[in-house]
Amino acid sequence: MEQLSQPSTITIDGREFSLDSLSAEAREQIARISAADRRLQELQVDFVITQTARASFAEKLKTLLPA
Repeated sequence: MEQLSQPSTITIDGREFSLDSLSAEAREQIARISAADRRLQELQVDFVITQTARASFAEKLKTLLPA
């Protein structure tokens, strides 16, 4: 399995920084932001799935209502 390498630089507000030059606290905040971004992507997928399910339930309900 191919191992993905972590980038050695990061761009924030148009400025490029070497990760090695940042403090441990700054690198920790970057990791937290990355984790939050991943979670937001997961939630967006969950939202679309939930919207689709809701629409399906509503369509099924229409077939069950008296004419």
